[in-house]
Amino acid sequence: MTTTITALPKPDVPARLAALPGMPIGELKAEWRSLFGTEPPPYNRRFLESRLAYRIQELAYGGLKRETLERLEALGEQFDGRNITLRRIRHEQRPIAGTRLIREYQGVEHVVTVTRDGYEYQGRPYQSLSAIARAITGTRWNGWVFFGLRKPGA
Repeated sequence: MTTTITALPKPDVPARLAALPGMPIGELKAEWRSLFGTEPPPYNRRFLESRLAYRIQELAYGGLKRETLERLEALGEQFDGRNITLRRIRHEQRPIAGTRLIREYQGVEHVVTVTRDGYEYQGRPYQSLSAIARAITGTRWNGWVFFGLRKPGA
């Protein structure tokens, strides 16, 4: 079954965008279904709102050209070197290269530097913060939680 999504009238855009933050989550999900023709992903409210805002504007004003999308994909592959682990981490979540993460554990200060390809700890490269947390503690940790980038259970 293919759902046809029709263009939105340009004058409706500001009101629809302004309404998103006040909508209950159930209405946001219903809006997702009507604008995308699919079930909404299990992401947080902020993601749904931002993606819906983009979609509303896309349907009213038009989306990116195919050439632009292809160029963005090529740039992304240059940036992450086709590393699937890095690609899975949403860009806005991953700290900027050069960022120093500092964590005190059992009275010792541990410093991790974010690199373009992953992380560096004590002069050694690592692919994940979890691997570094394991090297520090000797037990399995969610690296994002260990370094305070995410709350436990989030």
